[in-house]
Amino acid sequence: MRLRLKPKAPPTGYVDGGWWPRSRELADELTALTDVLAFRLGPVVRVAFSPAEWNPVDEADDLPIRLKPLCSQEKNIVRVSGSDGRQITLLVVPPEATDEAGHAAIMRAARRANADEPADILAASGVVLADARRKNKRHVLRPRLRTRHPQR
Repeated sequence: MRLRLKPKAPPTGYVDGGWWPRSRELADELTALTDVLAFRLGPVVRVAFSPAEWNPVDEADDLPIRLKPLCSQEKNIVRVSGSDGRQITLLVVPPEATDEAGHAAIMRAARRANADEPADILAASGVVLADARRKNKRHVLRPRLRTRHPQR
């Protein structure tokens, strides 16, 4: 699995780590992701995603989780929620990324002190052009400084 999480500590920054799926088929990719994240979150009950970044997603009958689309301004992330309310936000590296750029992006997203926005992480890693950062000036995502449910 191409996943890297920040060390267990109170969450900071925009993302808690990086995920580099092998395809744009969300239902196919989720089983492995939710199995791994269950170690931090307990049973996964919901995954919020950007519909524009995935092939069309139907409700997955075989997945015991709820799929929820994110607002259109939130890109390159998924939010995975556990049954006790804890949540992990992951940078999603496009499956088409080169090996070098994809690896650099998930490693950068998982750095303890990283507080960069998803578009900035991807641009700095060579995954997307720097011009893509300028398109999202609304800064929909805000850094988290504290949480009611610290990750264990």
